[in-house]
Amino acid sequence: MQRVLFHHQASPGLRARLAALAERGLEIAIVPAGDRAGLEARLPVTEVLWHVLEPVTSAMLEAAPRLRLVQKIGVGVNTIDLEACRARGIAVCNMPGTNSRAVAELTLALMLTVLRRIAWLDRETRAGRGWELPGDLPDRLGELGGRRVGLVGMGAVPRLLAPVLAALGAEPVYWSRREKPDAPARFLPFDELLATSDVVSLHLPLTAETAGILSGERIARMKRGAILINTARGGLVDEPALLLALADGHLAGAGLDVFEREPLPADHPLLTRPEVVVTPHLAWLTPETLDRSLAVAVENCRRLAAGEPLLNRVV
Repeated sequence: MQRVLFHHQASPGLRARLAALAERGLEIAIVPAGDRAGLEARLPVTEVLWHVLEPVTSAMLEAAPRLRLVQKIGVGVNTIDLEACRARGIAVCNMPGTNSRAVAELTLALMLTVLRRIAWLDRETRAGRGWELPGDLPDRLGELGGRRVGLVGMGAVPRLLAPVLAALGAEPVYWSRREKPDAPARFLPFDELLATSDVVSLHLPLTAETAGILSGERIARMKRGAILINTARGGLVDEPALLLALADGHLAGAGLDVFEREPLPADHPLLTRPEVVVTPHLAWLTPETLDRSLAVAVENCRRLAAGEPLLNRVV
């Protein structure tokens, strides 16, 4: 049996699916993020780590002498110490495309929720104030139709989003480090995209090159009254500058699934802003995503055991 560690919470349905993989020769231990004792007990016998969000550090790798593969459940590998894996000869793989539809759908949901103030209206209505709303509320609502949506990046998620946005009557445009001839949207230089887009949505990996790409200076260049959506990585955005832009009214709102620090502290000032909608880094999380992800992860376990080339190998 190949010993696998799934380092994340698992619902009852997922636990049942993971247990059934014993028929495929996989002994899967489930250790939720934050369970230090469980992690320390399991790492010494782990051959494959199925990694979700909690960082894979050099100390973790040192505690796992039998580890041969770190399999990212998702795309971004910024939470894995790649150099330590490389030094130890541990393979690292990800799975591009498995969560793209889920992320695209939540991105769209955040756009609509911020534009229509759905989360705030829900709270007000539940509190009995839904029919006693501020007189200027209509001035702070909006539709996607007729608005320019600037997609920063042109990977799998924005490729799914652009045609949907166009069907809703929006104008999708994009910027990426390289122009894509087959992109389903019009390319704009980054500064022009920021200055003219009513909605800016981030879709970049977090790397040394992209960290802080939406700096305070660039936030200041955004169109007044625009909204920011981030379902990519929190480290792309200067959060103090974002807070200032929201407080002074330069930006009308934000929809955020990711943050510089995760979990987001309960006293974080973003949580005090009524025009901000937040979710806890779960844009990727649907049963459909998990089914697609498990298919890739199980196949890579089979390939590892058989000595075959691994899918989507990063290291």
